[in-house]
Formats: sequence, structure tokens, C-alpha cells
Amino acid sequence: MKVVISDYVWPNIDIETNFFKDKNINLVVSKNKSDLKEQITDADGLLFCFETIDEEILKLGKKLKVAQRYGIGVDNIDIDVATQLGIVVANIPDYCIDEVSDHAISMILSLNRVLHRDSDLVKAGKWNEVKKDKRVYRLSEATLGLLGYGRIGKRISQKALSFGLNVIAYDPYIKQEDVDGVKIYDLNQVLSKSDIISLHLPLTKETHHIINYEQFNFMKDNSILINVSRGGLINEEALIKNLSNGKIRGVGLDVIESTIDKSNKLFDFDNVIITPHTAFFSQESSEELQLRSSEQLYNTLIGIKPKFLINPDVLKNPNVDLK
Repeated sequence: MKVVISDYVWPNIDIETNFFKDKNINLVVSKNKSDLKEQITDADGLLFCFETIDEEILKLGKKLKVAQRYGIGVDNIDIDVATQLGIVVANIPDYCIDEVSDHAISMILSLNRVLHRDSDLVKAGKWNEVKKDKRVYRLSEATLGLLGYGRIGKRISQKALSFGLNVIAYDPYIKQEDVDGVKIYDLNQVLSKSDIISLHLPLTKETHHIINYEQFNFMKDNSILINVSRGGLINEEALIKNLSNGKIRGVGLDVIESTIDKSNKLFDFDNVIITPHTAFFSQESSEELQLRSSEQLYNTLIGIKPKFLINPDVLKNPNVDLK
């Protein structure tokens, strides 16, 4: 059998190579999108990270049985087409919970304490010019609102509570009786009650631009906004407007929706922290992801239903036989 890796962001694929070497698997890494289109034609399995796996790629994979995402989000693969073609889609949704929650907490602390701006001023020789002109919250008297209360949201809640923050959450799939220590509200209530808002949602048709012009109107003045999930959750034009008028005091983004070159207006604000989608990363989480993705893909190829199956309707396809 043949497995193609479309893309990866770690130093090497030694873990994958060692895993597959004694399993009669030919492991191939595509050089680019054009090469992927050639390699996928006779592949049985696909490991993909940030590459877009669209309808064209999927239809070229005439033998393709499984597409395994290196990570959590699956908005970069056409799940409907994969299901129609009998291609199993799976992910690893529980591998970097500490890393992502640490990243969000780090952004909250840095933005609230204005660390990045004050440090830049000091390094520019302006120690005595640092002003106490920004609202800084005493965390034990502030409220953190979580949009999404899944694995990562719950872990952030645990860490935030240790700082004394009051934590509330919005999640249409969570009932209050299933949650201890955190109040569940509707979206606009969370926005209006929170000093700090952190997004932990998948990107779907329902959540696209869940933070739009209207939602900013519900937020408090001097709110801090964090997004370590998907760029499309926030309408960036609305965000820029509310940064410009001072409504939003600080923003931490590990993902953005628009261009990443210097023309992006978000880059002009000294109260915006942007990291290049690195919230998931530690050496431990990366190695865990490489191994578990390889294991789940291989098990699917030999007929075992993946633990984290994204498209269960694919099991209705007569050509899919998984136990």
C-alpha cells in the first residue's frame, strides 16, 4: 500500500518513517500541490496538515481509503465529497490541549499586563516614557468568557480559575447541569458580561464570522479578544474598526483570515499579538501527533474503524468495511 503526506510543519518525518517501515507501506512526501495531484492517484492513505484537500484532489485519489488530518480542525478538506467517494476522514482532537490552552492564557496575561508594548518601549530607550494609560484588569475581579466549551475550553477554564478569574461560557451543545463552576449563557450574554473573550470553536457555516459587527456592539469597552482556533471566526474588517475606535483594548490571534503580508492592517496595532498558528506546538505534542496520526491511518487501512471518525455516514458506503 501507499501513503502520501501532503505537508507537515515539523523538522522531519522520522516518526512516520519508522512506524511504516515494517508494515509494507510505501511512504511518500509530496513536494507541492502539483506533485500531490500526481502522487494521490495510486495512494491508499493520505496524511494532511494545512494543505487544502479539495474535491479535485479527492477525486484523483481513485484508490484512496482514508484521509487522516494531522491535527484537530478539518475545515481544509471537503468532507461531503470524501463521504460520497467512500473516503474515511479522521482527526486527532485531543493531542495538544495543554499547548493551546497555555498559548491562550499567555496571550491573556501579556495583553492584560501590556507586556509587549512596555517591553518594546524599554528596549527603545524609553523606560521613563511608559505610561499607565491602558486599562489593566485585576484578574480576580475580571470575567473570562469562553466561546466553545470542549476539550480546550474546559482546560483553559481550569487554568483561568487558578488565576481567580470568573469564567462563563457559550456552547450550544453543553447543558448547565453538565458543567461545574462555570455558568453557561447564550452568545450575546457572554459577550456583554466578559472582560476577556476567548474563542475555541470549529470553523463551520454556523460559526463563520460568529464575531461580526453586531457582536462587537455587545462587548464591553476595553475588552480583550483571543482567537487560537480558526481565522474565519472573526470578521477582520469589524475587528479593525473596533480596534481603531478603541472599543477593543487588546487582541491575541494565532490565526488570521486575511493576508499575512505587511499590507494587513492588523499589523499596524501595538495592542495586537499575532503568532503564526503555533499554539499547538511543543516537541511533545508534535511527536505525539505524528505517531497517533500514523497509527490511526494504518489501523483504518487494515479495517479498524478510527476512534476519531469525522464522517460516520461514510460507513454506509458498501465499499467501506470497518469494524
